[in-house]
Amino acid sequence: MVSWIISRLVVLIFGTLYPAYSSYKAVRSKDVKEYVKWMMYWIIFALFTTAETITDIFLCWLPFYYELKIAFVVWLLSPYTKGSSVLYRKFVHPTLSSKEKDIDDYLCQAKDKSYDALLHFGRKGLNVAATAAVTAAAKGQGALSERLRSFSMQDLSSIQQDAPLKSASPAPSRTTAGHPRARATTRSNSESASSKGESSSQ
Repeated sequence: MVSWIISRLVVLIFGTLYPAYSSYKAVRSKDVKEYVKWMMYWIIFALFTTAETITDIFLCWLPFYYELKIAFVVWLLSPYTKGSSVLYRKFVHPTLSSKEKDIDDYLCQAKDKSYDALLHFGRKGLNVAATAAVTAAAKGQGALSERLRSFSMQDLSSIQQDAPLKSASPAPSRTTAGHPRARATTRSNSESASSKGESSSQ
């Protein structure tokens, strides 16, 4: 664990930050020699980082693995060993020079295929999104119409249930006692009947 922490600090400080600042100084001073030197370093360091990603998974159990990484970074940076320049001039540059045309053709093909694949998947994604939106809108409209239909059926059923109740309820009967003209007629009839009775008794 301690070796891993130390190796990460060494790679971060001496393998990344210090070369970055030195590259800035080379660009600012427009020193071609320093510029070429640090460009070779960054190419080697990019390859080292790529290899490190794999070796950290499969080779981290080896004894002195992290110590070897620290020693390798120091060897790359040392002005006495000039490790990055040695690796670049003896291995990287000859390999890239012989395979440069094939690599460029492969990159162009990969770029065209990736562009076509991006367009294809983009169109497919837009079609899927449009279909999903139309389906959701249709389902929402169907649910809304069903709800409105259910509400209208409930209103009709309530109206039909209320109609028989209103027709079955008896109308209020108007008695003769409640009408003033009927009461007056009844009184006059009783008075005439009583007067007739008195005259017949005399």
